[in-house]
Amino acid sequence: MSSEGFLKEVQDIGEKFLLKLQKLPKAEPVEIVSFSVVLLFIVTVLVLTIIACSCCCYSCCGCDGRPDPRHRKSQVRPATH
Repeated sequence: MSSEGFLKEVQDIGEKFLLKLQKLPKAEPVEIVSFSVVLLFIVTVLVLTIIACSCCCYSCCGCDGRPDPRHRKSQVRPATH
């Protein structure tokens, strides 16, 4: 998919979302609850993704972007007697 097609899809989704938000005050309670559940799910997934990415990046690279030397893999060699 080209970037123009992707941007068009994102714009269409955004317009549908805004239209749904505009109609929400006149909606039935079931619609409001279902919309809230879907919105809560999307927000939860985004927050968990951000937390997972930040934890992974922090444990791997630290705050300054350089690899942490403590997490470097070392080779284990057999002990010689």
